[in-house]
Amino acid sequence: MTERLCAISVDLDEIPNYLAIHGRSGGLSMRAEQAVYDIAVPRLGDIAKSLAVPLTLFAVGADLARPSAARALRDAVEAGHAVGNHTQNHRYDLTRLSRDEIAREIDEGTSSIERATGVRPRGFRAPGYTITDQLFDLLPGLGYRWDSSVFPCPAYYGAKSVAIGLYSMLGRPSRSIVDDPAVLTAPTRPYRIGRPYHRKGTGILELPVQVTRGARLPYIGTYLMMAGPAGAKLLTKMVVGEPLVNLELHGIDVLDAEEADLGELATSQRDLYVSRDKKRQTLAAVVETLRAEGYRFVTLDEAAAAFS
Repeated sequence: MTERLCAISVDLDEIPNYLAIHGRSGGLSMRAEQAVYDIAVPRLGDIAKSLAVPLTLFAVGADLARPSAARALRDAVEAGHAVGNHTQNHRYDLTRLSRDEIAREIDEGTSSIERATGVRPRGFRAPGYTITDQLFDLLPGLGYRWDSSVFPCPAYYGAKSVAIGLYSMLGRPSRSIVDDPAVLTAPTRPYRIGRPYHRKGTGILELPVQVTRGARLPYIGTYLMMAGPAGAKLLTKMVVGEPLVNLELHGIDVLDAEEADLGELATSQRDLYVSRDKKRQTLAAVVETLRAEGYRFVTLDEAAAAFS
């Protein structure tokens, strides 16, 4: 039997990005706005150590201008975790920018991460999982060997579309945008990008964000945390058998409303009502279930090497 691999990645979107998704601005303390790097990143390191798993951390370059954030990321890399590029400014409308502006967002993110950690990232993830042929064309020339942005999940796509429409009706438009629905036809397993990107070809290696087998339900942090340990185990059983389980989390997935003044955001970000202790138990349940099924935990860099 081919070796089964699991890679756990974490998008380190700071809290203001969630305000942007929900069409809100302000209303949070400085402590809340910096909670991902100040609280979540050290906690993720502790959880990863206790579970004996490596992480791949996708950093937003602009956040690393804050010395304590840069230090937290550097500490994680020195502890053995990998780092990927999540652009310089986490522009949800990245794919609507000009070719030169897109390249600048990626390249500046690369430089910011390298300055902070001493490591040049080789993997990329687009904000909001939104990507295009033009963006894929740019990645190899900017030094990237693999991408992990494609999320072929009908349930997520539908929920996102409805939310954006509702926020618009309420007069508080979301900064998030909807991807090309053709992404829903993309392969769910690692593949070489073709043109269009949701077809197999000979381009850069794509490591799709995980969905379940069959129904393509979302297998990402937010949904697992809402499901709790028992529900997460059931969802995990629905991905067993995949050659690579590419589990994507966000830093906010290990935070809760009781800490760092995040109660105000919780009215829109309902998963913040799940306690951090229960979230930790959920991650442990996922890891234990996959490990019992013979999965070996690797970084996305290692997964890319295995599938290239």
